[in-house]
Amino acid sequence: MTDKVLITGAAGFIGFHLARRLLADGWHVTGFDGMTNYYDPALKQARLDILQAQQGFAFELGMLEDPGRLTTLAEALRPDVIIHLAAQAGVRYSIDEPRSYVQSNLIGTHEVLEAARAHPPKHLLMASTSSAYGANTMMPYAETDQATHPMSFYAATKIANEAMAHSYAHLFGLPTTMFRFFTVYGPWGRPDMALFKFTKAILNGDPIDVYNHGNMQRDFTYVEDLVEGISRLIAAAPGTAKAGPSDSLSPVAPFRVVNIGNGAPEQLTDFIKAIEAATGREARQNLLPMQPGDVPATWADATLINALVGPLPRTDIRNGVARFVDWYRGWNAR
Repeated sequence: MTDKVLITGAAGFIGFHLARRLLADGWHVTGFDGMTNYYDPALKQARLDILQAQQGFAFELGMLEDPGRLTTLAEALRPDVIIHLAAQAGVRYSIDEPRSYVQSNLIGTHEVLEAARAHPPKHLLMASTSSAYGANTMMPYAETDQATHPMSFYAATKIANEAMAHSYAHLFGLPTTMFRFFTVYGPWGRPDMALFKFTKAILNGDPIDVYNHGNMQRDFTYVEDLVEGISRLIAAAPGTAKAGPSDSLSPVAPFRVVNIGNGAPEQLTDFIKAIEAATGREARQNLLPMQPGDVPATWADATLINALVGPLPRTDIRNGVARFVDWYRGWNAR
């Protein structure tokens, strides 16, 4: 029998890539997405069209926060695995529109947890963020570090998601993995992300806004490397045995947090140089101070994920950025 997975946010950037990967691996994938207009819905629809053309994919349109909607879907589907990726994303947008984060990230995630409680999967996997580390300055970020000082409301909602999920894992015995993503990029990425905005501006001859005067580091993670990590973690449901001293496994629940990152931070200036090389054009840089809610650097400690599923591929930013630019040129020329 083919294993069944329910993916929320399947028409989103990461959800799309993960759904394609699992379909290729033989899974039956049901995608759930609200197709909201936070960014151009045409991009989401184009991703969805690709998925719907593949055998083994089904789609449900709906909002996470609709009471009981996901529980009803889980009752009909009885998924072996639930992967919750849908969220209101964006650090800066959360300053202006915090209510949308309450609706999607808090109320919506509660609906996911209730669906899993009513129809328990073998493994519940949920997206968090490297922004959870907030004001922590000790690097690389390890899952056992405290995450108690968020710098943005977006990060605060994700920390809340981790706490909510832990309580359900403890109360109802739900094997749950939260993964903290680190600056994911690649083809089909979101228009609000730096790579998309920089590429568009550079090709149009417009200046790019570079914050903290370019003195930024990010653990840029290519989307297919990230998806490889998620797909491997499906089989690594938390139990009672620790994977070593770096394991974040809860002492009272089948629950752990796992970083998924490249494990090698890059200077923002080098990221921009990679875009310049891929586009063949020089960037005009508008140097600005740090934005509210942002942090100067991120860096994932990969010890735990290596112990759980082995080392992940690490795509060089020059190759990853070039693949994005190739995709962007095609998308922009459509």
